[in-house]
Amino acid sequence: MPAVPSNSPATGNPVPPYYIHTTAGHFVDTSGRTLLLRGVNLSGDNKYPIGHNSYTLDGFWESGETGKASFVGRPFPLEEADVHLERLRGWGMNFIRYVVCWEALEHTGPKQYDEEFIDYTIAVLRKCKEYGFKVYIDPHQDVWSRWSGGSGAPFWTLHACGLEPRNFTATGGLIHNEYPDPKSPDPNTFPPMAWPTSYFRLPSLTIFTMFFGGRDFAPKCIIDGMNIQDYLQSHFLNAYTHLANRLREAGGLLDECVIGWELMNEPSEGFIALDDLTNFHAEQQLKRDNCPTPAQALRLGSGIAQTVEFWTFKTTGPAKTGTVQIDPKGASAWLDPKHEPGCVSTKWGWQRDPGWKLGVCPWEQHGLWDKESGNMKILDYFKWSRSSDSKRKVDFVSEYWLPFWKSWSHRIRESHPEAILFIQPPLFKPPPAMSGSDIKGRAAYSPHFYDGQHDGCLCRANADTHLFDIGLTMMTRHWNWFNSSTIHVLRKRIHVIQSIKFGDESIKKNFQEQLALFREDINENVGTYPVVLGETGTPFDVDSKKSYGMTDGGVHIGNHVPQQKALDASLGATDGSNIYNYTIWTYNSTHTWENGDGFNGEDLSIWSPDDHTYRRHVKFERLAKAAAEGKIPAVSIGAAEVPPEELDVDETAPVPPDEMEIKPVPLPSLLKTPEAKNFEFLVDGARALGAFCRPYPTKTVGRPKHLSYNIQQATFSMTVSVEPSDAPPEGFKEEELPTEIYIPLTTFSSPPTLFPIPTAEEGEEELRTSGSRTSGSRTSGSGRSTPNKSRPTSPSPTPPKKKNGSRTPKHKFPELTKRSHSIQEAISRMHLSFAGDKSKFAAGYALHMSSDPPLPLQIPRDVLDIEVEVTGGSWVVEGQVLLWYYPVPKEGTQTYSIKVKKRNPLPESPSKVGKDEGCVVM
Repeated sequence: MPAVPSNSPATGNPVPPYYIHTTAGHFVDTSGRTLLLRGVNLSGDNKYPIGHNSYTLDGFWESGETGKASFVGRPFPLEEADVHLERLRGWGMNFIRYVVCWEALEHTGPKQYDEEFIDYTIAVLRKCKEYGFKVYIDPHQDVWSRWSGGSGAPFWTLHACGLEPRNFTATGGLIHNEYPDPKSPDPNTFPPMAWPTSYFRLPSLTIFTMFFGGRDFAPKCIIDGMNIQDYLQSHFLNAYTHLANRLREAGGLLDECVIGWELMNEPSEGFIALDDLTNFHAEQQLKRDNCPTPAQALRLGSGIAQTVEFWTFKTTGPAKTGTVQIDPKGASAWLDPKHEPGCVSTKWGWQRDPGWKLGVCPWEQHGLWDKESGNMKILDYFKWSRSSDSKRKVDFVSEYWLPFWKSWSHRIRESHPEAILFIQPPLFKPPPAMSGSDIKGRAAYSPHFYDGQHDGCLCRANADTHLFDIGLTMMTRHWNWFNSSTIHVLRKRIHVIQSIKFGDESIKKNFQEQLALFREDINENVGTYPVVLGETGTPFDVDSKKSYGMTDGGVHIGNHVPQQKALDASLGATDGSNIYNYTIWTYNSTHTWENGDGFNGEDLSIWSPDDHTYRRHVKFERLAKAAAEGKIPAVSIGAAEVPPEELDVDETAPVPPDEMEIKPVPLPSLLKTPEAKNFEFLVDGARALGAFCRPYPTKTVGRPKHLSYNIQQATFSMTVSVEPSDAPPEGFKEEELPTEIYIPLTTFSSPPTLFPIPTAEEGEEELRTSGSRTSGSRTSGSGRSTPNKSRPTSPSPTPPKKKNGSRTPKHKFPELTKRSHSIQEAISRMHLSFAGDKSKFAAGYALHMSSDPPLPLQIPRDVLDIEVEVTGGSWVVEGQVLLWYYPVPKEGTQTYSIKVKKRNPLPESPSKVGKDEGCVVM
């Protein structure tokens, strides 16, 4: 790793201690340690204002037309910030992609900024800083705005573009709360992942074309004396630079907490680069529901009925299943002139040029087609570049996205001079060649990766085999045993047949190989800057919402094994030799089992209030009763170890969500020790915890070369390369700068050492008399072959004493070390040890609800139960952080490795706990 400079490459100013460099492909702190930043998007809730979401029609149109919606309270009430941020930090996260929609800033009208919302955002960001998070701002949008089927821009921007959103559904649009028909909506029938198809429907096609290329493709569209492109872009830039200025004026946030900015989430090309109006856009790999061609979309927008293709999604991919007629019955997607008498908007105040006629399709006004005949006149209008005298196909990214990015970077750096620019070009597009004078040594590449966007599937359409850039998990809501290497095929690296991968391990390796191309993209076109997966995640409503108790009598409540496999495959792809940063989509504090994330049927939040233990009340009672009656063994609630067909339980009906909304039983908490309270706080409500709460090096002396985490075996390994240039700069001492590795207690502590496991008769008395574990002193170890004989050891847990009348389970659980996704089962198993006494069992599911959360978390130094092997240096553990010290070579390159493994936690194997093989037991 090159020595870090003492001055900023962007401004030349001396760097403060909290400064983060972007060099040699990584984030680097001022001591020269390589940083790995991993966390979440905060939050999907920020897509819509308080009191609104995509499935609620009541007040939907009025919130836009009046401009009175408020985002104050997003992503959560300020009084709840400590709980949510403490949880995220306890999960080892240190990075936040903070979602701020344009609508949240400027919903009232042009140049009318919501200062109350900005004040609230500043308060939340101060909380983020308090908890040690680094943040980058995401100007978020999906298919432009809430009223075109997504999120992002304020309502008035659609009127500015001459559109009438109230007629979008009638003219072929897809809006969640009006689906399938505004007169009789049933948003629960909205097809999974249908909303991205709105990028290729008339509203988004028109607006993105005007936003990025209005001067070239819509020169007649003049508003307030400027082309619609300049009008929209200037308002967008002004709104976010106003936010940046407010953050700067607040003091203590820029660079200390907010380190950078993205330009626009998942920008779209609109019509630009379309070869032929009568054919689908080349970028439209996903087809779902009704799918008009661009020409059909133009006719529909002007009220002309069309028969369009209808597509569904099968295991083999998108499939055309027939046609459907859409009849607007005269409704028009274009704004009625009555809204602007004399070309002046009575609501928004702008003046439209008389040459831009309202109520008439602007693309008809530019000669592309004729409404009377319905014929297209210039099929390739959007195909050719306007920046060249010779006929050359347009390149959207370099000709339209890049110039706007330069304007953005210039404006943001005026407000935030040291800003790291997070580069996110349109989906599936590598970044263009970018100038060092624009980057100024401060950049990161932030593409997205989903099992639903980059792992493809084969299907047969029109007698040809195509690879669609759609994956199975997001579309089918099921984790499949096969997948394919889409990116390699799209870039012609391999043949489509070679892309098919079978089995979990093969899929995980495939994902890792695909993501390696992102490093190539940034290195070749921009420079050696860090890679951040801005979004990655997995749906949780898989298999007919089995995890929510909607199948098999509810026995699968809390079982997130398939979701964990899917999420582990995606997050594991950032390890290996990739060493990527990431922000998972998403953490939603308002998530519900019934409505998911509240956005177009999506359900990706890694935490949910509905997954709190006390919300499982009915489920616990059913299984407890069955166990007490001898119908089932003491099964794990978390993973439903016993197949549902073996359960003989009368109460087999699924539990409606409203039945889960009950108050907890006010019984004493079983969790007496701080360690147990911490464990419960971090586990409860989490979904697929074992996948996202994973070990990783947060700070590395030298350069991490390879990371590996085996979730089933609970084993983490790391290789690091160290050179003389990695010696600490002046002012730092080598012994004060270890490599810091986060090791989650939720996987690497031993539940039996945290929780007493009494019999039904012993339960309450034993727990009443049990004391808190003693937090030992700092525990350390040295190299692989040198045992540390003087270390303190944790007492081996004693198996519970069997008494007359207690019930011995007939079913034996697999070892927790072999299935780390079972970590959440520890509490469930403890609960069911009370199966012989329902009143004591009830105390089990009361848990933390009988007392306040243990905030701030006080993690004991010796909470982990691990074996550690290193090839050099020494190490100590403090709470959830392993500190690894090793010498920096005077010359040449030195490679070190470390392996961390969870010990066997089973109480029936006490001899294995505390066995000294040169590694310390925590």
